[in-house]
Amino acid sequence: MHRMIIPGIFGARVTAFFTGKDPGADLRDVARLLKIEAASVYLPIQKHTDKVLYFDGTTEPRIADAVVTDRRDVLIGVQVADCVPVLLFDSARRVIAAVHAGWRGTAAGILKKTILFMSDRFACRPEDIAAAIGPGIGKCCYAVDHDVKEAVAKATGPGDYHLSKGEKFFLDLPSANRHQALSSGIRLAHIWVSDECTCCNPDRFFSYRYAKGSTGRQAGFIGML
Repeated sequence: MHRMIIPGIFGARVTAFFTGKDPGADLRDVARLLKIEAASVYLPIQKHTDKVLYFDGTTEPRIADAVVTDRRDVLIGVQVADCVPVLLFDSARRVIAAVHAGWRGTAAGILKKTILFMSDRFACRPEDIAAAIGPGIGKCCYAVDHDVKEAVAKATGPGDYHLSKGEKFFLDLPSANRHQALSSGIRLAHIWVSDECTCCNPDRFFSYRYAKGSTGRQAGFIGML
């Protein structure tokens, strides 16, 4: 099984990792890997929204593209296949979050809204939050049209997360979300970004762009277990 452990930034008090094709987003396999009950693993129904959900222990799946909780008995996560999984942990308030940031979510500022949700509900301070940005599609592979590039740029601001080649635009989703984390007040030293592009590594990751259509999902998970 491929499980990418995030180095350093979360410390030893949380369990946080990104998966590849195996175990992907299979809840039973993930639960077995961690030796916990499958009912303790929660994934929302993702629809490329900017909705942030507080997980109160109700296991019924609900539509959201970010999940925040202060519960210490669950593993929360998001599924991806080129979109970016972002995991957050506030070590002072003991609050965690999992965010699904595709281009639509990034353009809607879902990561910013999740950080704001944590601040409003739990009095989290951005300087206490650590962020791990998992494997997603990079500007090496992600050609987009002008409208997509502009929508993401409007939400993100200036930066090196996109480039132009002639009339083509290329977008780096992990880097765009890194910029949004920084603009929200998270410290540079508290941000870890995977250097793996999902489309460049189809042997390890599911990629919607590489598959040119329907494919499987990997995931990002975090829990105070």
